[in-house]
Amino acid sequence: MDQYTLYYKTKRGMSDAQFAEFVARRVEASERHARKHRDIIAAFCNQHGITVASHDDATVEHVEEAISYGVRLAEFPTSHEAARASHQAGMSVLMGAPNIVRGKSHSGNITAKDLADQGILDVLSSDYVPFSLICAPFILADAGMPLEKAIAMVTSTPARTVSLDDRGRIAPGLRADLVRIDRKQGVPVIRSVWREGNRVI
Repeated sequence: MDQYTLYYKTKRGMSDAQFAEFVARRVEASERHARKHRDIIAAFCNQHGITVASHDDATVEHVEEAISYGVRLAEFPTSHEAARASHQAGMSVLMGAPNIVRGKSHSGNITAKDLADQGILDVLSSDYVPFSLICAPFILADAGMPLEKAIAMVTSTPARTVSLDDRGRIAPGLRADLVRIDRKQGVPVIRSVWREGNRVI
């Protein structure tokens, strides 16, 4: 709640009364609509083979709810407990690559590096800095993770998690979406890009 207060009240300049009314409205709307809408969305996605992700799970109860919906991707868990439970349930645990680059969450939540160190981080997303997907795997590798495991967090694992079986790996018959990176020291530099085997940069 401290982070929520900081984000909404402080950044939006709300008074105490305005913030209390804002929170009450949000809680009432959630109680009235959230369960019904989650049920509808999850059922539709499962019926059509669309991967369902949870978001900001904080407790084991949240994870248990995600399991009941057939969730395959735990996006930005906010506690070690939720991340560990999601990973143990077979979900891919996703954190933002900027969290790795900055060494912390911009919203004050758990760090992606902590989850990586515990072996429960599976996928990195670009979140609000797309280039962080290039940088983060090398930062993890510099900290001791095998480079191929770190690269898989931005290639094969996310592709597999969302059933994009035609990409994410270098193998015969796949799309051949490739990025050639030069990293003699420091920040990696993109040198070439191929899309479906055709060089575009």
